[in-house]
Amino acid sequence: MIGMARWMMVLLCLCASARAVEPVADVPFVQEYAEHYPLPQEGEAREVRAVAVDGEGTVWAGTKSGLYALSRGAWRIVPGVCAGPLYTVFLDGAGAVWAGAWDGIYHIENGAGQKAAGVDGTIAAIRETPQGLIALGPEGSWMLEAKGWRALKNGWARHVRDVAVMPDGSYYIGTGVGLYHQGEAGLRHYYRDDELYSGDIRALAIGRDGDMWIGAKGGIDRYSHGSYRAHYGAKEGLPNFDVRALAVDSEGTVWAGTALGVARFDGKAWSLRHSKRWLLSDDVRDIAFDSEGTAWIATGAGVSAIKRKTMTLAEKAQHYLDICHARHVRPPYAVEKCRFPDVNDLSKWEPWDDDNDGTFTAMYMAMESLRWAVTQDPEAKEHARKAYDFLQFLEEVTPIDGFFARTVVPSDWTEMADKNHTMTPEEYAERRVRDPRTKRVDERWRLSEDGKWLWKGDTSSDEMVGHMFGYYFYFTLVADDAEKPRVSKHVAKIVDYIVDNGYVIRDLDGVQTRWGVWAPEIVKGDPDWRVEGVNKTYEALSWLRCAYHITGGKKYERKFRKLYYGEGYGEIAKRPKSYGRSERTHIQDDLLAMSTPALILTESDPVRRAGFLEGATWAYKSVEHDQNLFFNFIYGMAGGANFHLEESVAFMRDQPLDLRHYTVDNATREDITLVREPIPDQLQTSRMLPPSERGVMRWDKNPWEVVSGDFGDPDGHLESSGVFWLLPYWMARYEGWIAAP
Repeated sequence: MIGMARWMMVLLCLCASARAVEPVADVPFVQEYAEHYPLPQEGEAREVRAVAVDGEGTVWAGTKSGLYALSRGAWRIVPGVCAGPLYTVFLDGAGAVWAGAWDGIYHIENGAGQKAAGVDGTIAAIRETPQGLIALGPEGSWMLEAKGWRALKNGWARHVRDVAVMPDGSYYIGTGVGLYHQGEAGLRHYYRDDELYSGDIRALAIGRDGDMWIGAKGGIDRYSHGSYRAHYGAKEGLPNFDVRALAVDSEGTVWAGTALGVARFDGKAWSLRHSKRWLLSDDVRDIAFDSEGTAWIATGAGVSAIKRKTMTLAEKAQHYLDICHARHVRPPYAVEKCRFPDVNDLSKWEPWDDDNDGTFTAMYMAMESLRWAVTQDPEAKEHARKAYDFLQFLEEVTPIDGFFARTVVPSDWTEMADKNHTMTPEEYAERRVRDPRTKRVDERWRLSEDGKWLWKGDTSSDEMVGHMFGYYFYFTLVADDAEKPRVSKHVAKIVDYIVDNGYVIRDLDGVQTRWGVWAPEIVKGDPDWRVEGVNKTYEALSWLRCAYHITGGKKYERKFRKLYYGEGYGEIAKRPKSYGRSERTHIQDDLLAMSTPALILTESDPVRRAGFLEGATWAYKSVEHDQNLFFNFIYGMAGGANFHLEESVAFMRDQPLDLRHYTVDNATREDITLVREPIPDQLQTSRMLPPSERGVMRWDKNPWEVVSGDFGDPDGHLESSGVFWLLPYWMARYEGWIAAP
């Protein structure tokens, strides 16, 4: 009795700790997003060296092949400017545009350029001083006065990269051989190691506090009142050493254009915008801001704009939901990724199949069930019902009662993710050597009896776990009295099929599928199942509890007790995963998370429930620092303490609006260390990067991977349905952890 009382107290405390969380207010936050503006030319002609934005919002781009203007989303070549390379574009205090080219300086007026007389040489930098406009280049320097351009006598190096004018009228000149300051006291040259980390100066910018930021091949130096203050390199968090451009926005954030995208410093930490999610090219040349705070980025492949708008989490959820329903539901109501044949035309897309369509649609069903419970929106209820119909159809389309397919596609499809393939004996041997549990499945796709569908067999444990996860929420939150018997009958049919076949999923060939295994003699007795076996005990107990919850059938309670006590599954489930580095997979973590709600929330016995929470805690401790919203909120829903709500909300806000699976390669970043943990066969980052600096991923993937997204697809042809974000959001709304806006 004392032991049971102790467990009851632990359980009540843990449940109270999760339920008593103060809800996070859904206040508006700044959401960044990108738009891209490639130039109409091809190849090197798209290379943009300089960018400026005038007061009317026209973007001026200096390129290798002339000056272009972007207005109302369309580029035009600016007449009257040379067709040769340009190096700088400058907007003076009066709003006039100036362009520095290989053959001099051009003044833009009424949409056309006019070459200035008196400047005979290439112009690399243009700035405005109290004395007049100055233009500098390798052949000399000139100042614009009332009578025209006058050549200057100067002592600075001709290798000019940038100029910055201080509030007192003095100016700094960045060159390839150090930094110069021209002031009342004359010309001073900074070039020694104790003055500059690197003399190869590329860019200059003045902060709102008057500090000078000096970008070089080697990082950034910061000067205050003419004296060295700090250096920013890899150790200080700068992601890339090759700094080519610097700019300071209206909030004082420093933007550094580098060879690996745009790095920003807000006074506390650096962030990075790279990959084609953010930029046409990571090769950044220049940065300019418009009056609305949009950052216009000149890159080696055109101009990208990083824009900002305020939104709430609820508005972001609606944005993702709109994407999901516009492009990610294919007949007969499977919810999965889609593919864009042309990444520049999002109006045309193709549906995409996956081995786990059933599971991903079940997660969508759970999401819409939770949304219905929170909002009572009839659309959410209808979507959940359609998703349920699809899952039931996966069982009805096969010729065996209780056996359900992985997915279905229309019978006229010829391009699937995994086609039928007859293995040679040699191929089969190769696979068996790698994994003796491999099952030979030559015919994965079979034609339905009515000839309308191709259905995929070899159904896995992932599908069973995913389906039951979805059924739990649908039955509990959505199904009305008239529908509950239908759900009950369907769940009983698939569970009976597995139990009656000895706790395995048998395919049409009468043999268990490769992964559909929960049998005690296998998961406990076969050494090749040692790693996954502990997972399987937790899973089996979960779907048996779920079946009992949905059907009320006493036989499922008896089967549950037989596994729990008679086969020792209850004790094994307290440690439902291995912590061995070579034995960890995030797929196992995902399956454990999906198994947790039905296992714990339907359990009335306090001792068993405490044991299951112990197992959930054991599993969660290895992933709680993965910034995994789904795992965090599943654990909180089950009664776990400290499920990282604040970090989860920060993730939700930082996740980009663009859900395409760009390849995001962080391998060359200098602010991280590459490691072989937590999984030794993958290169991973030494610290968790925010979602805006990683690829879009599902929760069954490793968030520490140094290369994320879809490998080999930097352009982002595939798009996520957004359920990975929406499901945990509505879980948090249902639990009251995130307030309504």
